[in-house]
Amino acid sequence: MVLQRLPLFILLIAAMVACAGCTAPCDSPSDEKDSNGGEKEEFTLGDLIEPFDPPALEELDSKAGWIDRPVFDSAELLRERQKDEEPPPLTVEEALALRNTSPEINDKICRTMGRLPKSDDRVNWNAVIYRHTRADVKSTNPLMGSSMVEFDVNGLTGFGLFGFDWTFRPYAAKDTVVSWRTSKDGLYDKVVMRDDLTWSDGRPITAHDIVFSFKAILSSQVPVPAVRPGTDKLKWIETYDDYTLVFFHKESLATNIWNVNFPIIPKHIYEKSIHDDPTLQDSRYHVKYENNPISGGAYEITSRTRGQEIVLMRRKGWYTYNGRQVRDKPYFKEVRFRIMPESSVALLALKKGDLDELALTAEQWKTQTGNDDFYKKNTKAYGLEWVYYYFGWNCNTPFFSDAGVRRAMSYAFDHNEMIDKLLYGLVEPCNGIFHPTSRWAPKKQPKPYKQDFDKAEALLDAAGWIDHDGDGVRDKKIDGRRVKFEFSILTFNAPERIAICNLLKENLDQIGIVCHVRPMEFTVLQQKSRDHKFHAMLAGWGTGADPDTSDNLWVTGEGRNYGEYSNTEIDRLFEEGRREFDPEKRAEIYGKIHTILYDDQPYTWLYVRNAFYGFSKQLRGYNFSPRGPYNYGPGFGSIWKPVRD
Repeated sequence: MVLQRLPLFILLIAAMVACAGCTAPCDSPSDEKDSNGGEKEEFTLGDLIEPFDPPALEELDSKAGWIDRPVFDSAELLRERQKDEEPPPLTVEEALALRNTSPEINDKICRTMGRLPKSDDRVNWNAVIYRHTRADVKSTNPLMGSSMVEFDVNGLTGFGLFGFDWTFRPYAAKDTVVSWRTSKDGLYDKVVMRDDLTWSDGRPITAHDIVFSFKAILSSQVPVPAVRPGTDKLKWIETYDDYTLVFFHKESLATNIWNVNFPIIPKHIYEKSIHDDPTLQDSRYHVKYENNPISGGAYEITSRTRGQEIVLMRRKGWYTYNGRQVRDKPYFKEVRFRIMPESSVALLALKKGDLDELALTAEQWKTQTGNDDFYKKNTKAYGLEWVYYYFGWNCNTPFFSDAGVRRAMSYAFDHNEMIDKLLYGLVEPCNGIFHPTSRWAPKKQPKPYKQDFDKAEALLDAAGWIDHDGDGVRDKKIDGRRVKFEFSILTFNAPERIAICNLLKENLDQIGIVCHVRPMEFTVLQQKSRDHKFHAMLAGWGTGADPDTSDNLWVTGEGRNYGEYSNTEIDRLFEEGRREFDPEKRAEIYGKIHTILYDDQPYTWLYVRNAFYGFSKQLRGYNFSPRGPYNYGPGFGSIWKPVRD
């Protein structure tokens, strides 16, 4: 589960429209009663926004002292980077003949296969790419937070103004923005949009869509916990004409550069329904647009077989306007996301040529992709990716409210067996929320936990978890009732993750704790996480482009603080971090956050791993960043297929 709030245009986030039990007419937004049968609460769009009277644009221009900000084409950025790099070490044919058995060979494959086409006539413009995903999207509506599969899908279909490159350098996207300026005091951002943008239904995309989306996000009845943090730091957005808007910030913050970035939905579709159904999910009207969404991006969804496949078609209305090409034509005519929860089934599909790419498990990389059967149609490559996996403890349960108990869990677990045996030595130990190579990681790195039953048992004894009745299971009197230390851990239904949870179960059994492993479908796991209906869970987070994007994981009461962890010092440091502009001082603040969290162990941090991928030999242009091969600029946009194999 990878749930960071990330900059738009490259990443958009979404959630599922719930349609079960809906009885409203097809074109009516909703019934007049809520789901519990009571009278509906009156809805006010943007009720979380304080009243504000924006100045005239002439007045603002005269005093702002505008500073130009970058407006980039991410593909051009990559072309410029590749011009400055050494020539590819191999020909494509030589690279595809190699077997990836060492870091040196991997480097040669990546440097050769990551090149953009030298000319358009090298590209197969009718190509289809078959991408893999383990789970279906929960929603095609980009407003509601969810997972990496939605980042992938909505990142191609959604509209946005901003992006970031492989170094996390932010920019306004040249495809959608003419100019971006920031006032000297950092309190205003002025954006002029392009006037050749349309939604997939032909209606123009304007500044009014951005303002409407902002108001929707800051409506208390609209369930958007993942995108509201950050957006709520904006005071107001004013449209001065159809394509000129100014973002007014509440304060001058280092994070304002990211706070202007949030999902955009078409005003003309949702303004007529949001008042009657602010969930944007429950009514038949919204289900209709869930199944046939209006796209503002380079692709649109043309068909969707739930649990099987999502088909995206290149949108002519994206790259042409009034019969003239105005933006780069996307390399693929179709993008077909094939939903295959079982990793073994997905690998078989890759070998057969039914998939073009697949994120490989450690076992698949090490033992199942080294023979002729794999290399006949595919190659493989890896790159650094800042994704960490963890056991998350629900701090609002009698089991894990005590930091000492959480530390005991970390000491009880056999980290070495997980890394060396279950993950084939392909991962590295994790010691907190920032990768050691990140600029935000503490200079003095905490030492990763090692299994130590003596320390685990001493901590449990000190917390009062002792086997009082001699049945072999630790227990404790809580609110006058004897409670056994018996809990469940939830995980996505994947063999690798189930094996890690089973190892925890075996380890805890040796010190008198009963752990039940509960594998489940990804969407069910997501919902239980949001509802805090779990004792513990195995999951993972990817990195945000700015360290402040993780505040809603750790700050008290935030929407994606699923384990309900609370520490006033962490809350204070996040506030301090977003107010500090000096990069070195800011890095020290987030390093402190990293260290305190590691001391408190709201998670048992397990490992970080590279992005291991199998790619069809037909693919070109894949490059890696701390976000993996996608989800940055240009990411997926640099991948192509040649006219000839």
